[in-house]
Amino acid sequence: MFPTEIAALARLLVDEARSRSVRIATAESCTGGLVAAAICAVPGASDIFERGFVTYSNRAKSEMIGVPGDLIADFGAVSEPVARAMAEGALAHSDTHLTVAITGIAGPGGGTPMKPVGTVHFATARANGPILHRHELFAGESREAIQLAALRTALEMLRERLA
Repeated sequence: MFPTEIAALARLLVDEARSRSVRIATAESCTGGLVAAAICAVPGASDIFERGFVTYSNRAKSEMIGVPGDLIADFGAVSEPVARAMAEGALAHSDTHLTVAITGIAGPGGGTPMKPVGTVHFATARANGPILHRHELFAGESREAIQLAALRTALEMLRERLA
């Protein structure tokens, strides 16, 4: 179902999270649940995966995981503050130890000079730990390529937070 590299990353993540007894949740916008799907494609993922929030709309971000509407209004849905709030909200609205959040512009439309297509913000939150952010620009890529690159980055960030 997923490219070999992504399936392997998901398998490593599940194995590493299981060995550390860490439960994971996701909060996804531009990837539309791909991170959750990649994790759940691994046999035994139920040992570590608690839930996934697909918060594609601004309203869903606010209603499902508590992202403040004024934060979205002030910075835009595709921003570091919103990614951080999504990761924190997923942690607060689940029984997990670790979350990843993704918000971005997968295209082909929707980009601006300040936030071009391919702009993606990621954040991970860990119980009793800091929220870490990463900004990527997957420029010149197709919608599918941007989503797959974002999926790969999210899996890598989760593995880094487990280490």
